[in-house]
Amino acid sequence: MEQTPTIRPGTRDDAPEIVALIGRVFVEYGWIWDPPIEVPDLLDFDAHYAPPHGAFWVVIDDGRVVGSAGVDRRGPGLAELHRLYLEPGQRGRGLGDALVARVLEWCRAESIARLELWSDTRFEHAHRLYLRTGFHQDGERTLAGDLNDTREYRFERDV
Repeated sequence: MEQTPTIRPGTRDDAPEIVALIGRVFVEYGWIWDPPIEVPDLLDFDAHYAPPHGAFWVVIDDGRVVGSAGVDRRGPGLAELHRLYLEPGQRGRGLGDALVARVLEWCRAESIARLELWSDTRFEHAHRLYLRTGFHQDGERTLAGDLNDTREYRFERDV
């Protein structure tokens, strides 16, 4: 019998598995993977995602991390969604929607009025998720000196 993936709060103890998940997605896209450059926030997890700074969730399937999403405060009434990743086999199952819902619930509980995020222009599946969950695209940037020639779209929404 197939197990249903579960979502639970993530902690610094999950950080190595979250980093590994994101590394697998980078390999999927053929990108250069250098964790200290690409995910410094996960290497200093509590400073970004422990209360009161933010929150993090992981998707667990068969005892391993197969999805993630985090959020941290960016200023009065503003938070940023980070690290929403799902393994390819987990996509299209509603888990991305569920992770966004958890982030929005946290924002409401923390009196955050606005949520923003930056997403690589090549993450087309994620962009459909963000638009479906009420975000609108309103900007673009190129990361200077980035190993993977990253251009990102900015998405935001009212909470």
